[in-house]
Amino acid sequence: MNPNITLVVQGLAFFAVAWIVMKYGWPHIIAAIEERQAKIAEGLAAADRARQELADADARVADEIRKARSEATAIIEKATQQANQLVEKAKTDAIVEGTKQKAIAAAEIESMAHRAREELRGKVAALAIAGAEKILKREIDASAHKDLIDQLVSEI
Repeated sequence: MNPNITLVVQGLAFFAVAWIVMKYGWPHIIAAIEERQAKIAEGLAAADRARQELADADARVADEIRKARSEATAIIEKATQQANQLVEKAKTDAIVEGTKQKAIAAAEIESMAHRAREELRGKVAALAIAGAEKILKREIDASAHKDLIDQLVSEI
């Protein structure tokens, strides 16, 4: 066998195989490569969209947190104001109740003083009658001299 013929036949076989691969196999390989490129591009686009959505979600979350904090601050301020109002109302009610209790106590003291004066007047009148009896050495009739005794009690 001649090496030149073998070389030519191998060259022809190579070109035949290359032509068959180029004709029938190459389009499938290129299609698979293009499909893979499309999937990769689609995956990258989806990742970019997801990254953008995540950034948007982070911004919304930060905004919601800021709103929640401001609402919490407003609620705390309102609760503090209500607590202060309740304390002031309790103080006012306590002052009013203290004044009322003071007035009741003063009225009760005045009433007790008046009763004590009346009782004292009665005792002084009884002592005056007893003293007059001893002075006159005879008994004075309290019912007969009631007007006189009442006048004496009112003067005392």
